[in-house]
Amino acid sequence: MAGISTTLSAPLPNYLEAKPGILSWVTTTDHKRIALLYLGGMSFFFFFAMSLAVTFRLELLFPGMQFLSHDIYNRLLTLHGVVMIFLFIIPGIPAVFGNFFLPILIGAHDVAFPRLNLLSWYCYMAGAALAVVSILSGGGPDTGWTFYVPYSVKTGQNVFWPILAAFILGWSSILTGLNFVTTVHRLRDKAMGWFQMPLFVWSLYATGWVQIIATPVVGITLVMVLLERFFGIPIFDPARGGDPLLYEHLFWIYSHPAVYIMILPAMGVVSEIIPTFSRKHIFGYKFIAYSSVAIAAIGSLVWAHHMFTSGMSDIARIVFSFLTFLVAVPSAVKVFNWIATMYKGAIRLDPPMIWALMFIVLFSIGGLTGMIVASLSLDVHLHDTSFVVAHFHYTMFGGTAVIFIAALHYWWPKMFGRMYRVRPAKQAVWLFFIGFNMTYMPLFIAGAFGMPRRYADYLPEYTVFHQLSTIGSWVMVAALLLAFYNLVHSLFRGERAPEDPWGGATLEWRTPTPPPVLNFTGAPDLSRGPYEYPEDVAQ
Repeated sequence: MAGISTTLSAPLPNYLEAKPGILSWVTTTDHKRIALLYLGGMSFFFFFAMSLAVTFRLELLFPGMQFLSHDIYNRLLTLHGVVMIFLFIIPGIPAVFGNFFLPILIGAHDVAFPRLNLLSWYCYMAGAALAVVSILSGGGPDTGWTFYVPYSVKTGQNVFWPILAAFILGWSSILTGLNFVTTVHRLRDKAMGWFQMPLFVWSLYATGWVQIIATPVVGITLVMVLLERFFGIPIFDPARGGDPLLYEHLFWIYSHPAVYIMILPAMGVVSEIIPTFSRKHIFGYKFIAYSSVAIAAIGSLVWAHHMFTSGMSDIARIVFSFLTFLVAVPSAVKVFNWIATMYKGAIRLDPPMIWALMFIVLFSIGGLTGMIVASLSLDVHLHDTSFVVAHFHYTMFGGTAVIFIAALHYWWPKMFGRMYRVRPAKQAVWLFFIGFNMTYMPLFIAGAFGMPRRYADYLPEYTVFHQLSTIGSWVMVAALLLAFYNLVHSLFRGERAPEDPWGGATLEWRTPTPPPVLNFTGAPDLSRGPYEYPEDVAQ
């Protein structure tokens, strides 16, 4: 066993105070500072994408065109998808909380490749800058965030810059995944075995492999779109002998595994929060760890369930439908184990725990409705309706984004050394829950009645659904603004945080607050396991 850390007696400066000045931040190789650089960028783009969503939800408040044209609506919709998916949802939890806490959780001083880590952030910012350029040069693309061909090959709108942005952002994702996988293999403390790692580390490890293996596929695909668009090479355009279904296969071979790049780290965060606030050892540790790997593996084989109406053979549709139902099994294992962990636990409903519980509810709704569209006959009716929009947002926004906020509330005291106010934090949670369901639940019903997605106008019979959804979006935005204001306010007025405000058991709670530059002031304290609490409730 490694020795006990001597954190209380070490007067080392924390990572925030070690080197002052902007130059020290933009040239840093400290994984914690790089995590904060990501956090700043992603927070900006999250609120930017949210403002786009509020704008086109206002347009949908009444039937008919209010203040946007059909063309502007399509551009706003595309930009919302590109920014939210590629600049927030996919990189969010790994780039911020993975960067900050992965080395600490395994007893390391930094990631395996610190300079490569900084390069991944520069790739992220370069891709973000190109996405902004696409807005300024011609008003932005109108293809949808999927860039489907042959439209993205033929449209007169600007497609080059957003595709180049997505390509560069893919490099950022690959570098991050490579760094995490290598860090887990090479820098894990010698006293920490594979099944002594926190489950958040397991989720980042599985995600890292998906980033490394799947992301190059979409990069190559986007390059082929540009080759066809600018050099006339016939690849996807059927008018030139190409195959548009090939694009769909290549795009979703990456983009469905990307769903698990988004959701697996979120599940890892839930696996940290629930035992901490239940005061119990996590139930079924190995099953949760293996299920992360199983989700990453099986989830890479189900891409074509996005294509049931595109003209595939019946045998292929049956196989992909079966695999889609199969991938629900390891996800259900996680939900069962989380609930079993809470059983007879001494549960504390602090803000991180409430966000995590809300994730279980919202993600379960997203998962169950995913089983509906995985059914071949039902998908024919529901495909490309607002039902799919609601399902997607319950899974991605109700999943990844909710847990991003939960992780902020859970690790904020450790990251910044300040405690936020609990009462407004809880108010924001409940307000968000009401607003979220009010925004997206009506879209399930409208979609079942046949409301198409991506339409700037609609028939009068869908009015009540869109009005409820738009009003719900206002409530949800108010909740998000309250939550983020409360966190930022704590930086200036918050009380100093203790080393372990929640009574956590993983290694980050055994370091000073905020952590020093090299994370530990002595040898990491591995005297007890990651989920061993002194006051564990007897099972």
